[in-house]
Amino acid sequence: MKLKFPNVAQAFRAEPGEQLPLWKHILVRLFTRKSIDQILREGSNTQMRRVLGRLDLIAIGVGAIIGSGIFVLTGVAAAENAGPAIIVSFIIAGVISGLSAFSYSEMASMVPISGSAYTYTYATLGEFLGWIIGWDLILEYLVGAATVSVSWSAYVVSFFKDVFNVKFTPKTTQAPILWDNDTLSFKVNHGSYINIPAMFISLLVTVLLVLGIRQASWVNQTIVVIKIVVVLFFIFGACRFVDRSNYKPFVPPREGHSYGAQGVFKGTQRVFFAYIGFDAVSTASQEAKDPQRDLPWGICASLGICTALYIGVSAVLCGIMSYKDLGGASPLTDALIPHKNTRWLRILIELGAICGLSSVILILLMGQPRIFFTMARDGMFPKIFGRLHHRFKTPYVPTIVSGIVCAVLGGVLPVDILGDMTSVGTLLAFILVNIGVIVMRYTHPEMERGFRVPFGPFLFPILGAAIVLVVLVLSDGPTIYRLFIWLAIGLFVYGFYGYRWSRVGNPQKWSPEDIAYFQDSGLDSMYMDEEQGVGGEMPGKGKTTAEGVVS
Repeated sequence: MKLKFPNVAQAFRAEPGEQLPLWKHILVRLFTRKSIDQILREGSNTQMRRVLGRLDLIAIGVGAIIGSGIFVLTGVAAAENAGPAIIVSFIIAGVISGLSAFSYSEMASMVPISGSAYTYTYATLGEFLGWIIGWDLILEYLVGAATVSVSWSAYVVSFFKDVFNVKFTPKTTQAPILWDNDTLSFKVNHGSYINIPAMFISLLVTVLLVLGIRQASWVNQTIVVIKIVVVLFFIFGACRFVDRSNYKPFVPPREGHSYGAQGVFKGTQRVFFAYIGFDAVSTASQEAKDPQRDLPWGICASLGICTALYIGVSAVLCGIMSYKDLGGASPLTDALIPHKNTRWLRILIELGAICGLSSVILILLMGQPRIFFTMARDGMFPKIFGRLHHRFKTPYVPTIVSGIVCAVLGGVLPVDILGDMTSVGTLLAFILVNIGVIVMRYTHPEMERGFRVPFGPFLFPILGAAIVLVVLVLSDGPTIYRLFIWLAIGLFVYGFYGYRWSRVGNPQKWSPEDIAYFQDSGLDSMYMDEEQGVGGEMPGKGKTTAEGVVS
């Protein structure tokens, strides 16, 4: 028997001449889905340059994954949450990310569009949830880039101290506020006013991204090679200093909001920030030469490589210094200071960290504007954000805006608070993409897929979504509150702009001149089709129907 999947918008579909009640009209609008055919048609005719091959996409994934997670959050999460069991936290996070990576791979091979989880959710679960995840992804990438910029600043300061014996003043290299993990509250960082290096790198990367994706890809590939070599140097160069007593107790007893079994899961939630790189691969879909074949490779290969490196680094790091002393912004070099003849290894790590963190900022600030760009073309944001630069063919307006906001956040907020906000955003995206795979298997079973989740559409997606939900629930209260505040702001923006100007929900408001503004032949005004449940008519102009399933 063929399973049918419910479509809320189609369930309340109206016949011409009848008016739906207001509540049904709103419900139809919220769950109206964007046609897969329209999504693919718009993507296939894009003017964005398709120049990225398989190795480019793997490099994008590795470039985004290996960054603050390995150079900073490894130590912070060990010191404040899991102790030496941070190794277990990375393994759990890697397994969960692997389950979600399968779902991302299948969705990316079906819908190779720059919107990533936003586009997948819009096509499977409707406009409202698509908006929620799009707004969430803006938080994930933007705040993620700001997090890494703060880490970059710390390693630059450490590098100049070790190499040139130059000491920068905390007044211009640290955030003016800190986060107290014991009291779960902010406190003033006396003597610090702004983090200028963090702001500088964000603005520098923004300029590079406006100039073009090809140039950014060359820079990223070079940096990826450097930082992989540096990480391997740390693992094999520092392992001779490992003291087994530093692993005891492996799971420290509970102390306040830290350690114990819950601390391991809190550590897992925290280091999820380190795994958002494979998600970034899917944002480059419209610039990939063969997205259906190469995107799954880029997602899965980059995740596998980086998970192995994370486990190796966390094992060595917790072995060469007590976990309680690893809470600084540059834990890899801090852990080497007490050991003799490690100056050049520290310098090498600092140089690799600076390069590595630069590439993470590059990839995150590449991904976020492309989601912004895709949402703008759907009418969720003003049209100016959906236009490409006439010469460089890059989404220059959202790139510039994102870079400026990232610089401001990196200049005034500490690394731990930024990292936590990014992690919960990542978790929410994972849940909806896993659900989306199940939906698409039954709404579009005939569609060509360059990759399929192993063992059917239920086992891995349901398991991945369930475990992610558990980790999300175990997050500390303030982190969840900040997520809800961000989503509440998003609902306000959607209600006053996105709902009113959505191309799918308001076709009558979009003239041919509006579509021509984007200067992209892939866009047109024919978007309300039968699958979206409105049959080419605005919902509410007909009587209700009992038909509520899609084969």
